[in-house]
Amino acid sequence: MSKAKTGKYTNFWERNKKSGGYLLRRTVMQYGVSICRAVLLFGLCFLILQPLLNKISVSFMTEGDLYDPIVTSIPLHFTTQNYRLAGGLMEYGTTLLHSLIIAVTVSLIQVSMCTLVGYGFARFQFPLKKFWFACVMAVVLIPPQVISTSLNLHFRFFDVLGIIELVSGSTLNLKSSVVPYYLMSFGCMGLKNGLYIFMIRQFFRNLPKELEEAAYVDGCGTLRTFIRIMLPDAKPILTSCFLFAFVWQWTDGFYSSMFLGNISLLSIKLKQLPDTFGAYLARVSGLGSSAGVSVPYSNCMLATGTLMVIMPLVVLYLFAQKGFVESLSSTGIKM
Repeated sequence: MSKAKTGKYTNFWERNKKSGGYLLRRTVMQYGVSICRAVLLFGLCFLILQPLLNKISVSFMTEGDLYDPIVTSIPLHFTTQNYRLAGGLMEYGTTLLHSLIIAVTVSLIQVSMCTLVGYGFARFQFPLKKFWFACVMAVVLIPPQVISTSLNLHFRFFDVLGIIELVSGSTLNLKSSVVPYYLMSFGCMGLKNGLYIFMIRQFFRNLPKELEEAAYVDGCGTLRTFIRIMLPDAKPILTSCFLFAFVWQWTDGFYSSMFLGNISLLSIKLKQLPDTFGAYLARVSGLGSSAGVSVPYSNCMLATGTLMVIMPLVVLYLFAQKGFVESLSSTGIKM
């Protein structure tokens, strides 16, 4: 042991002796707390990642490995056939393109409209402001299933103040199209739009008003100040809202099943994958409906499809994580 380390340890024990053993107890306590914190964080991360790791392991197993009691986490016979089969059953290329187009467009519309509304709540005074913000919070709290019947009837017999029926003699049926998605997004009634309005409002409330006042003095109008001054500072929160909107839209099965009946999306295809897989095996075996699908094999195919659905989200987060983390660190709640 070097002289420097020897002197360091000697100095420690001398200081501990002078403190009556307090220094040693404090050091042991600090190391004990650090070890407990590390164990808890490791356990929490393992609980979050363990289901995903299980799905990854199962997706590379053959059907024989699923029934082998020896095989637990590592496949004995590694295969990628499950991915090729799941991709074919879900029509992965077509559904991926449809899901990407709808998720991106809907997310951009939602973030744009919610930014305008959130900025208005944060900076302007207007009649019944608290009432309208209470309505926004109600949108956050009320599950979409509560208004599903009203939405279904509204877009099945769509009309604008009776004008469409007066001109054409009948209402419009907007179901089985993306039009309801876009109309709800433009009206800030899309999926989780109330949450985005709340987040953006809180962010703008934390920005100093002196920025806008200085812009007004320099001759900028309200709209130009919003576009040139406020929006550049709001990039972190807009990135977070876009990621939330994209992820929820990507995995949504409620609105997709209600409105997009004729449009193939990954969320819909994933829900139908076990039945599609059973029909595929029945067709291949030639036994018709009498061909049963084992539960482990069906779960294996479902796990493979789930990984194929969430993989684009992982890629998106890897590219956008800097803005997302910056938003979490810079955004607070100011009431």
